[in-house]
Amino acid sequence: MAAPHLSSHATLNPLPEPPPVSVAMALAHRKYWRFNLALIAVLMTLGFFVSFVVPLLAPALARLRVGGFSLPFYFGAQGAILIYLALIVVYIVLMQRADRQLQRAFEADSQRDAASGPAADSTRDANDDVNVGTAAPAARGR
Repeated sequence: MAAPHLSSHATLNPLPEPPPVSVAMALAHRKYWRFNLALIAVLMTLGFFVSFVVPLLAPALARLRVGGFSLPFYFGAQGAILIYLALIVVYIVLMQRADRQLQRAFEADSQRDAASGPAADSTRDANDDVNVGTAAPAARGR
């Protein structure tokens, strides 16, 4: 029986630290992900409404007609699918817009960094950067 191996590969070969991220980029990422999560919550709520609430209201909506068919039949046959496709299209369009905004923020930030030059990086105040994950990685041994 062999002795247990106490060192881990994480301590021998730690992962490289990510580059420092400016405050502007950190805020842009935070805004992007908050928008993404809010959009997903709204679209999933609409999907839930179409999937579960409309069928519960089917007896009350049976009098309404769409194209000669009762509204619950229309929703069950094709309306819900069309609404799901519309939700997907809305998500794609809005996220492409958010991606373009994040890309513009990234380009503005990289242009600001390029204009400041490498000499300015060494004199930059520590409060200007948000270092993500700069702490030493913890050992992940057993």
